[in-house]
Amino acid sequence: MIKKLSLLSALSVTAFSGWAQDSKPDTLVVTANRFQQPVNTVLAPTDVVTREQIDKWQSKTVLDVLRRLPGVDISQSGGMGQQASVYIRGTDARHALILMDGVPVPRPNLSNESNLYQIPAALIQRIEYIRGPRSAVYGSGAIGGVINIITESQEETSQIEAGVGSKGYQEYAGTLRQRFGDTVATAAGAYQTTKAFNVQPGSTWDHDGDRDGFRNKTFFGSLQHTFSDSVNGFFRGYGYANNIDYDVGSPPFSPAYSADENQYYNQSWDTGLRYSADSYSSQLIASFQKLKSYNYSSLYGRYHDGTTLDRMEQRYIQWGNNLIVGHGSVSAGVDWKQEKLTATTQADADSYKRDTTGLYLTGQQQVLDSVTLEASGREDHDEQFGWHGTWQTAAGWEFVEGYRATLSYGTGFLAPGLTQQFGSPQYGIASNPNLQPEESRQWEAGIEGVTGPLDWRVSTWRYKIDNLISYDNDGYYNVKSATIKGLEWTGNMATGPVNHQLTLQYIDPRDDETDERLLRRARKQVKYDISGDVANLGWDVTYQYIGERYDTNFNTFPSEKVKLGGISLWDLAVSYPVTSALTVRGKIANLFDKEYETVYGYATAGREYTLSGSYTF
Repeated sequence: MIKKLSLLSALSVTAFSGWAQDSKPDTLVVTANRFQQPVNTVLAPTDVVTREQIDKWQSKTVLDVLRRLPGVDISQSGGMGQQASVYIRGTDARHALILMDGVPVPRPNLSNESNLYQIPAALIQRIEYIRGPRSAVYGSGAIGGVINIITESQEETSQIEAGVGSKGYQEYAGTLRQRFGDTVATAAGAYQTTKAFNVQPGSTWDHDGDRDGFRNKTFFGSLQHTFSDSVNGFFRGYGYANNIDYDVGSPPFSPAYSADENQYYNQSWDTGLRYSADSYSSQLIASFQKLKSYNYSSLYGRYHDGTTLDRMEQRYIQWGNNLIVGHGSVSAGVDWKQEKLTATTQADADSYKRDTTGLYLTGQQQVLDSVTLEASGREDHDEQFGWHGTWQTAAGWEFVEGYRATLSYGTGFLAPGLTQQFGSPQYGIASNPNLQPEESRQWEAGIEGVTGPLDWRVSTWRYKIDNLISYDNDGYYNVKSATIKGLEWTGNMATGPVNHQLTLQYIDPRDDETDERLLRRARKQVKYDISGDVANLGWDVTYQYIGERYDTNFNTFPSEKVKLGGISLWDLAVSYPVTSALTVRGKIANLFDKEYETVYGYATAGREYTLSGSYTF
């Protein structure tokens, strides 16, 4: 039958993002409703990726982890570190809410997206991924889904690791954890580099003919302390610096348009206290994030005309409370966020600031033993466009033992980006005080069950997204709407020592005005992962089929739509424990060296090899 716990027992200990952890056989998640609950009690489709799985896949980037998950499609302008977009269920990349330990990741760029592709894989200890709208819980941005990247580990072991690979790839990392009575201290660092390849081989500028490499340095530290049986807290900080080479694509008109290198710096500090006793729990967390992004020409240097600098600061405070009521719980809280962005060139600077406050209320209850009801509501206040309300509701019914049907409806919204709303005189972008949030309505129906050894779920959904923001002539305006329909089947099973995971996905994302498919999203995808162990040799084979998609060729005038063909990709990874502490690993990505593009005109890596080892103590 479907593995589940009663909500009363599941919610007897409430936790938030700072204390996410696995608990088998019922894995606990904190992202769905801001309180800890077994993943099988979450009505929305939910996936959890552990550090153990990331090591099994030998993923070098966060994108390589996410591409394996149901509903995810990715387009990237080249290889490691290059600009990328993550589409959840066919929605735009800006419609995915990216969290780090439950705190929203800043959105500093014109596209109003979080720079997800900049986050180092070394920071990831766990990912919780919720599909479907969650604005009624988290506010702006949670239209397509929520990706919560958790940096804290519950392990108390230390580890060092190193790896090398093709195209000049190297990685070195170390983590030291030590318990001092009721305090656990963690310090970690990582370095990653690759010479990579020429990401835009069709460029007409000779200077673009070099390889476009990537370098990363990452540091992490934390303290977790238990004050009493009912009170604990944490303090942590992390920072990373990325250097990315990229291509211009054609000879620039002047040095001001010759930027082909990006330096990206991110610092984050957060702290929190949690109280939990009997049926009531509460947590207060505060976070400060600061990032800087330089774009400049490798010909002229960082202090020449053409250099741009975006600096962003984000302050965030969240107070959440949970009370067990009957056979479920009610959660309520408030969060406040302040964003400051300064965009600078050698000649001018634009500065923006925005404060937002959100109030939310969520509840979940089991009735009649076989029915689970869930509802959420939220009001967000933006100092520019005032109050904005969202809500969602869901129901689950175990109509036959081991089989459950779910039905949900929810609304979502995305506030305009700072530059979209306030404009940018230095780039000739006019402000638009009348710019409104993008709004969505989504319904979803699903059936899940356990049939023999197969644990499966099938879902169908329909999105209607209005007030889509687009650039037109001199500024950003609400000019478009889109409708997205989809069908998804996921299943996993074990056949003896072999584990299987399969996703079949079909989406139909369309512009309402033109009825054309939205760009860079594949209509069909198949994802299959098979893994096992033979005489202590661990192995994993991943297959992914990405169907055809459309993009725009801007090298012609007028621009024209182009079709990017479908592709089948295979990855092979193996690992062997030489001793109980030492493990060696090897991987071949893109086993058959297929050539393909996810963004028109930008190459992908081809076949790649890596060899690594880790020592745990």
